[in-house]
Order: sequence, then C-alpha cells, then structure tokens
Amino acid sequence: MDRRASDKGCEDLREQEALFVRQAAGLLGRGLEARIALYEILHLLSELVGLNRGRIVLRDDDGRGVIRHAYGLRRDEIARGIYASGEGVTGKVLGSGRTIIVQDINDDPDYLQRAVPRARLPTGTVSFIALPISMGGRIVGVLGVHRLRERCRPLAADLQILNTAAAFIGQIIHTSEMVPGRAMRGDAGISEAPAIPGAPATAPSIHGIIGASQPLRAALARTDRVARSDASVLMLGESGTGKELFARALHHMSGRREGPFVRVNCGAIPENLFESELFGHERGAFTGAHATSIGRFEQAHGGTLFLDEVADIPLPLQVKLLRVLQERVVERLGGRRAIAVNTRIVAATNEDLQESVRAGRFRLDLFYRLNVVPIRLPALRERPDDIPLLVDFHMRELSRAHGRAMRITQAALRRLAGYDWPGNIRQLRNVVERLVLLADTDLIEIGEVEQALAGEMTPAVPDAAPAGLVRAYGHVAEYDAAHIRDALQAARGNKSQAARLLGLTLRQFTYRLKRLRLEYVPPDC
Repeated sequence: MDRRASDKGCEDLREQEALFVRQAAGLLGRGLEARIALYEILHLLSELVGLNRGRIVLRDDDGRGVIRHAYGLRRDEIARGIYASGEGVTGKVLGSGRTIIVQDINDDPDYLQRAVPRARLPTGTVSFIALPISMGGRIVGVLGVHRLRERCRPLAADLQILNTAAAFIGQIIHTSEMVPGRAMRGDAGISEAPAIPGAPATAPSIHGIIGASQPLRAALARTDRVARSDASVLMLGESGTGKELFARALHHMSGRREGPFVRVNCGAIPENLFESELFGHERGAFTGAHATSIGRFEQAHGGTLFLDEVADIPLPLQVKLLRVLQERVVERLGGRRAIAVNTRIVAATNEDLQESVRAGRFRLDLFYRLNVVPIRLPALRERPDDIPLLVDFHMRELSRAHGRAMRITQAALRRLAGYDWPGNIRQLRNVVERLVLLADTDLIEIGEVEQALAGEMTPAVPDAAPAGLVRAYGHVAEYDAAHIRDALQAARGNKSQAARLLGLTLRQFTYRLKRLRLEYVPPDC
C-alpha cells in the first residue's frame, strides 16, 4: 500500500475513534435514561465502526448472564441469550473477566450460536468479540459484538474502541445502579423521595414521554394510531418539544420495533456530504472514499429512519429523496445498482414547510410524501399541568447524576409552572440542572428559581453584540430583519457566529439573509 494512503487510512481510523468517543461522552452528559444511553452506544458501534449486533449481558439474581440491552437483535434472540457462568464464550468472559476473540464462529466450539443463529449472519467469515464490563473492580457483565473478519480496520483498532465502549457502559451502569436487586427492577438511585412534596412516586410516562395533559395525550393517541401502519409521518412543533422522543415512541409502538431506529440531523450535514450520508457511496466514488459505505437508508432497513430538521435538505437532494420514497430503492454514490430498502420515514421540523414550498425552498411533491400523517407536538406553555411532573422527573434524574438529593418548595414550583418556556422541555431541563448544581442546600426555594429564570431572560452575549439582541430561546419566526442585521453587525460579518447568536443553524441563517435580502455593511462604509 502507498505510504500516503496508509497514513490517510490511519487518520480515518483516528477520526472514527475520536468521533465515537465524542458521541459516547455526549450521551453521558445528556442525562438520558440508562437503557437509552446503552442502546445508543451499541448503535454507535454499529453505525460508526461496523461492529454489529451488539449486546450487553448483565448478571441476574441467580448469577447467570442475561442479554439486557441489544442493537440489531430480534426479541426472540434477546430472550434466548441466557448463559451460566463459564458457559460458552459469553459465560467464560463473565466468569474470568478476560476478553475472548473468536476469529471464526463456525470453527469455535465455545461459540454456542444461542442468541443469533448462523443463518441470520453474513455468509463470509464472521468473528465474535466479547469483553468484560467492570464496575468498581467487579465484573458485572459482558459486551459482545459480531465483526466481519475481512475488513479494512485492523482488529487492534476495533479492540481499542470496544474497550472504550465497555468503560462507558460500566460508567453508565454504575451511575444508574443497574445491578442485581433493586436496580435491575428499575428502582431509583440516590433518593426515593419525590423532588416535590406530595408528588407520586413515579411520573406518568409512555416510552419516556412525561405528562398527562390533554394536548400531550392527544399527540400520543395520534402517534399510537399511526404507528400500526407504515405511513410516513411528519412531526411538527417548536424546538425542544420532544420530536425525537415521539419518533422513537412511534418506532417502539410499531411492528418495526425489533429493527433499527436511525436518526439523521439534516441541519448538521454539510451540503456536499448529503448524498453520501443518506444513500451511501461506493469505494472510489470521490476523493477519500477508501471503502464502500452504506447510507442511512440502508442502515435503517427493516426499521425507522428519522429525518430531523428535514426543511434543511438541499433542493437537489430533495429530488433523490422523493425517488427513494416512491420506488423504495437507493443507489449509492458512484454505484449503478438499485438496492431495495424497506424503511419507514418519520420526518420532523420546527419550520413552516408550506411557507418553504411557497418560497421555492421545498418541493411540493416531497411535502405531500412526508406529510401523509402530521402530528403536532404541543409547546410546554400549552401543557402547564405537566410542568410539575417534568420538574420532578428531571430533578430526580439529575440529582442521581450529580450525587445530590434535591427537593423543591411549592412556591418555587409554581414559579416554574408559570414561566412561558420558549425553549420548551430542553430549556426546562437546563434550568433544573442549573438549580441542582448551584443550590446551596438540598431544598430549592423561590429565590433560586427567580435567579435562574432571570438568567434565562437576559442571557450573556459576546461583548460585540448589542444589548438585548439575543434571547436564550426564541421561535424561529420571531427573528425579523432587525434581529438578523444586528446579529450580522455584532459578528462583524461572520455568518457562523451570527447564526450562533440567534440560535440558528448556518443554513437557517443564510436562508434568512437571502429571503430578507440583507448583507453585511462594515461600520466605516
């Protein structure tokens, strides 16, 4: 191999490893439920690294290893995954605490094929890697993945990432206390006392969605009804209303629940990478394409593809996306073969797509394809009765994460319930976390809430920004020409910085510049 190509390959491996670490570390900082965080780590191993059908085996009360979390395994396969200590590869790792690498699962008698039958795996040589998961010096479980032996990534690189993943998993298990006994049954961690005096022991929750208000129940009922079909769904609502959570709920309510759930943030993909990201590419399709890569549609085959911020898809790609939705086939970039995909589409946006259609930024035919069943998610100000439940839920969860046992007075809670929450649930969680971290005592009182909300209403901005230019949260439609112009002047013409000042993506900000026909004028002109 050419030395430059080898160096480039090493750089690609390091980038993949760094990306995995960043994404996995981000999961730890988001305060997700443990089951969701563990699922996402297995998802990242499959999506970023190509280590598939990951499973996390934990001890049960009898000391057996049981598959508790998995990605790419069917329900019946998970149910079969039970191993006595020392039984098979998984049982040996659980008993010895040593990593085991099976080079070819067809030739190793210790590989039992108990969970996933050989017929469900690729026809080439398949390896299996099992690593111990430790917590406080004890072996509490096993991380297992399948690996195609013929692949560009060296085994040592895969082991390095898997060791990192096992460390993250151990940390999540330690934080959530998902060990035999009370935590395996889903009990809480540091304190079982509600954060709000008189509150129920647990908040009403469906697939992680907290609340019991009529607007929320209506959205959930509509989600439940449409989940039974394969119709495309368009999630509508302001930023922070939980569109991804609803999309995941729809997936888990559907007949595709055993398949993958793949999320794409359309607002975060550079325009020149969109086609490769969605549809994949063949080796040599462009500079740097050293290997064939499947796109998100193929990754979501048999499951659900969630297109978040769908309004940000560039017009040229909208034509290709429409063809995929109509014909259910994709063509990888640089390829000539049509590949059938069985993928359900759930899209989401906080923009007015009909306005985007009128302005020529979004295709009408694609809008109709995506908008088969629209589901509008209520803003938090439309469901004030749910705020106490959400505060209690997040305060308990964040108390566990930060090693505290916090409670809140009724007066402080009423102040939170009376706030407008333009940033919706995301903003509420941020405020609650700030209260948990900064409170002097374990009881949060109204003065501390007032101080936290005052910070929300007058956020800090860079020195160059005019006073009062930016609110912490705001609805996209509220940004008029004056806001856009002031942000551009404050950022001295730097569009990326101006977009950040307004809480917009660069693409959203650039669109507004064009629509309002604004441009940066230096102060001395």
